Parts: sequence; structure tokens; C-alpha cells
Amino acid sequence: MAVTSWLESLRAAEKTALLQDGKRMVHYLFPDGKEMAEEYDEKTSELLVRKWRVKNALGALGQWQLEVGEPMLSGAGSLGSELIKESNANPIFMRKDTKTSFQWRIRNLPYPKDVYSVSVAQKERCIIVRTTNKKYYKKFSVPDLDRHQLPLDDSALSFAHASCTLIISYQKPKEVMAAESELQKELKKVKTAHGSDGDCKTQ
Repeated sequence: MAVTSWLESLRAAEKTALLQDGKRMVHYLFPDGKEMAEEYDEKTSELLVRKWRVKNALGALGQWQLEVGEPMLSGAGSLGSELIKESNANPIFMRKDTKTSFQWRIRNLPYPKDVYSVSVAQKERCIIVRTTNKKYYKKFSVPDLDRHQLPLDDSALSFAHASCTLIISYQKPKEVMAAESELQKELKKVKTAHGSDGDCKTQ
């Protein structure tokens, strides 16, 4: 079963953990050389950050690719104030999950809720966001469902709009909930270091 195979790959990965600033940071090194870094809230075990890094064709490590968490505005410190203002006005896409749902937030979308259409594209295995005024279009996948080889379900999808932010939720399948629970049990077995600033291997 695909869910089991993903769990097994997590178990097989070399793991290191660090507790710092109320966060449990876990670094995974897979046999194929891929790296995954996660950050969890120490008290609630809520996933705050997940990112990946792979080696390029020459064997050098690439940049971290963010899957879950708030993106950093690259180069903001070197931009003029006008450019920063313009950048902040553009839609900002990020993923921030809850215990029971995958959740994405798209900030700086000022249109009323009835302008948006959020749907599942089964063949492409992705979620598509459209606006009737054709001002915004976004297509994105759900990597967790791909890793577990689970289908996308229209009925699990919902969205809301408030404070210029479109909030898209996808209810986690029971298989994913069970796998996440098993992973937390596995992580409790990992020896955890208590670090200070600059010690975290996942940065």
C-alpha cells in the first residue's frame, strides 16, 4: 500500500532532531540523497514548515524548496521602498496546514467570495483557483496525496474569503491522518538535541 511505503521511506531515512524556541526541527536524509526538513510546534505537534532539497546533476546541493510554511520575500532588503510596496500588493501563496486539513492561503486578493471558483482537476491531480473577472489563476498540486497515491476528492474541498485572503481547505483523508499519527510516534524515538541559535541543521 502506498501509504505504508511512504511511511517506510520516512522510517528508513537518517533523522536528526533539534528542540529550539518552542519548535521541534527534524532533518531527514533519504538513501537517494534527498533531504527533507520539518518544523513542528513542540506543544501541539502542528506542522509549521516542510521543505525539500535535492542534488543537481553534478551532485551539488540545490536550494531548499518550500512545501509548507510562509515564504520569505527574497531580496526584500535590497529593493527600493516602491518595489517593496508593489511586491507586497501582489498575491502571496502559502500553505499552512491544520490538524485535520491541508490549507492554502492566498493573500492580497481583494475580490468578493462569489468571484472565486476552486475546483479539483482529476486528470492533472491538482487544485485550480479561478476568478470570473479573469484577474487571477492558480494551479497547484497536493504533494501529500501524490506521495500516498490517493485520489483527489471534490467533496473534501472548501474555501472562504476574509481580509483580502482566500483560504482553501482540503480535508485530510483518514489514511493521511493515520500516517501522520504514526510518524509522530516515530519522531518520539529520535534522539533530540536542545540547541541555541545557529545550531539547527535544517536551516
